[in-house]
Amino acid sequence: MASFSTDAKPAEQNSGYNLKNEGEIQEIEHSRNSDDRGSDIEKLLLAEGRVKAERHLVRKLDCRLLPCIVLIFIMNYVDRTAITSARLKGLEQDLHLTDLQFDTVIAILYASYCPAQVPSNMILNKVKRPSLYIGICVVLWGITSASTAATKNYAGILLCRVFIGLPEAAFYPGAIYLLSRWYTRKELAFRSAILYGGLLISNAFGSLMAAGILSNMEGKLGIRAWRWLFIIEGSITCFIGFCSMYILPDYPQNTRWMSPEERLLAQVRLSEDAAEADEDCAEDSAWTGFKQAISDPKVPIFAVMTCSQLLGLSFVNFFPTLTSTLGFNTTVSLLLAAPPWIFATMVCLANAWHCDRSGERFFHIAGPWWGVILGFIISLATRVTGARYVSMFLMASGYAGFALTLVWVSNAIPRPPAKRAAAIGIVNGFGNIGNLIGSYAWKAAWSPFYHPSMWISLSALLFSSALALVIRILLKRENKRMDRDEIGDLKGAGRERIEEAARLEGISFEQALERKRGFRYLY
Repeated sequence: MASFSTDAKPAEQNSGYNLKNEGEIQEIEHSRNSDDRGSDIEKLLLAEGRVKAERHLVRKLDCRLLPCIVLIFIMNYVDRTAITSARLKGLEQDLHLTDLQFDTVIAILYASYCPAQVPSNMILNKVKRPSLYIGICVVLWGITSASTAATKNYAGILLCRVFIGLPEAAFYPGAIYLLSRWYTRKELAFRSAILYGGLLISNAFGSLMAAGILSNMEGKLGIRAWRWLFIIEGSITCFIGFCSMYILPDYPQNTRWMSPEERLLAQVRLSEDAAEADEDCAEDSAWTGFKQAISDPKVPIFAVMTCSQLLGLSFVNFFPTLTSTLGFNTTVSLLLAAPPWIFATMVCLANAWHCDRSGERFFHIAGPWWGVILGFIISLATRVTGARYVSMFLMASGYAGFALTLVWVSNAIPRPPAKRAAAIGIVNGFGNIGNLIGSYAWKAAWSPFYHPSMWISLSALLFSSALALVIRILLKRENKRMDRDEIGDLKGAGRERIEEAARLEGISFEQALERKRGFRYLY
């Protein structure tokens, strides 16, 4: 026994492993690993090249993430609104649709699109590869859109519209959530506006594409031009969807085409921005996030505000119809639909750029709505063709406000990610009920001037402005409360996220807590 004991002791010493104190040794090794990681983080944060590395990271995202989601968003609305262009070339007559049936075909998409957004975003927050999830959904809606060309009656096109809403529900709220996992609060508004610029450009680009297809493809291979419109646009969408699976990033911790240093820097940036790690804790399940979101009074107000503003902006689904009331032929009417949206895109980008620089939210969101109200007043006051066309520029520019709505939601509900994902889905999902209602607000019986439609929309935008003001007041009160309250006694998930932020940034818990005290909501 003595010789065994003598032989064993050097072995223990050589291995550095005390069998009686295994837990202590593991704790020491873990501490060493943490120290090494902290040292790496400190080098990253204190290096003179930090600013340069961060600019390189943001530029890399801007060059890869943004173009892909903008292109998807263009096709998203081109596919969704192709039906209004097809209406000008015989769709109603071929499928024997009444005006009410056509309005129902427009509206039915939102019956699936709206409720699917909340579970979709909850799923997106939990999947490890959002690039695959979003890409598959893009391909599915492209296939469904192309299938619209094969419809023969009211029931067929109704089914296509229901099923196209399901995969489309994943994209816009999902894209905003994905952006919020990569960009800081001061970067998010402009990038979201670039994304939403895809929608505005799609109204211009979609009209130009539709004009080309509808004027040149009539009777080709024995197929009507409006059917070719769905086939061509749906096929392009499928191709883009397959490409996006390889181009889009996943999350900062697992994106494959980024280096470990870039992934770490991406996590540190978001941690610094909100003074909490942008990660869910053990108790932050998708269902917990949903319950937290629905119980936050800001979320229902945001949801009703978004519903009201989209009712006010529902003319987008009928824009080619509106330009056709100016008295020109089909091709010219479609071409006239493009310039207002190009102008609206420039307004959207300029508005978002200033929003990021100033950190202000309310006036940058509500201001464009007031421009729409002015446009309605012009159209209500005169029947002069030139003045009515100018009013369409103001109407289109109103979407510069909607482009920032989910950005404001993301800023107002920054953590935990599960709550933010659910809140974005709830707000955009419920909000699009406004589009559903708006599908019946622009009746053909009210053409060519649509004055009752404009009064409905004008009232809705005034109501959404009032709700936006309520949110601004709530956030200002919340900031004043944080000015008064001490948060040193934080417990549970909130404390865990601050501890994780401290770990990521290589600073003490007290330093991270002090930074948390500096966090304030943007209003």
